[in-house]
Amino acid sequence: MRIYISSGHKYPGWRYGLASHVVLDRLARGLSEIGHEVRYQLRDLGDGRLPEGIEPVRAIRGDEDILHINHIDASETPETRLPWVRSIHSDLLDQGLPRERSRPNFIFVSRTMAHLHRSDRFVLNGLDPADFIYSEVKGHCFLFVACGGIGWAHQKGLEIALRVANQSGITLLIASGSGAPSDKAAFEALCRGNNAVYVGKIHGERKAKFFTAARALLFPTQMNEAFGLPVAEALMSGTPVIASNNGAMSELLELGGGFVCANESDYMNAVANLWRIKPADCRRLALERFHYLAMARNYVREYQREIGRVSSGGPAH
Repeated sequence: MRIYISSGHKYPGWRYGLASHVVLDRLARGLSEIGHEVRYQLRDLGDGRLPEGIEPVRAIRGDEDILHINHIDASETPETRLPWVRSIHSDLLDQGLPRERSRPNFIFVSRTMAHLHRSDRFVLNGLDPADFIYSEVKGHCFLFVACGGIGWAHQKGLEIALRVANQSGITLLIASGSGAPSDKAAFEALCRGNNAVYVGKIHGERKAKFFTAARALLFPTQMNEAFGLPVAEALMSGTPVIASNNGAMSELLELGGGFVCANESDYMNAVANLWRIKPADCRRLALERFHYLAMARNYVREYQREIGRVSSGGPAH
């Protein structure tokens, strides 16, 4: 299958982009590894080289079997007659669009988010196990991760995470930040007087070490979370998760690996029962549900579905 993928980020996504950009980079690699011809259009290749089998392109050629278009706004329609899909990584309401603007060829990143938009099309995000370190030995700190500044961390439930750490007597490591000095100062001020240490932004091997050493990931998001990549990253590291019940958290943890909490009592009960969760079970669930090759195969299924829908007379939208 000839597959065109577009994204508006600078490569590689883990260094320059958002979580959704990291996922698209993994998807392109996964599709190539399972035997498809992948053409990848990016805003900027930066100083990186695409993996073998992925061709950098500047435009659609016209002979593609499917277009996976992600570089334009969800409200826009690409000028093409070819079958196309788009990944939706957040609630359309959070993108400034009514949910009624969802299209039949939108593919959501969780069943929860798809159902919210009256769709049955979703593919769970995927990770590369090689990016993480699995260990059954855990440290004595909780980890809180948010990809952004202080405002974003508050939306991800930082205040709740701080309360859980204080009440449980377990130090909280806060991995977040925009890189701005004022942002760093705001995080450090929050840590003073709380049982917390600010460690800044984390990526690469440093990120893997934090995830595998944590006693648990605290992810008390207050957003209508479409997926929550840190949850999958923690499980891949063999680290249990204590999450809120917002968005897709119940779906990601429905088979185990953590606790879904509705109130403060739930969070403290989760802390008390962390011993029940085995690192090996977390890792197994992650390999089964969040492997990037499984994500690639599931997208191929959706590509074929879209090609069939358009060939049978459905509009390309």
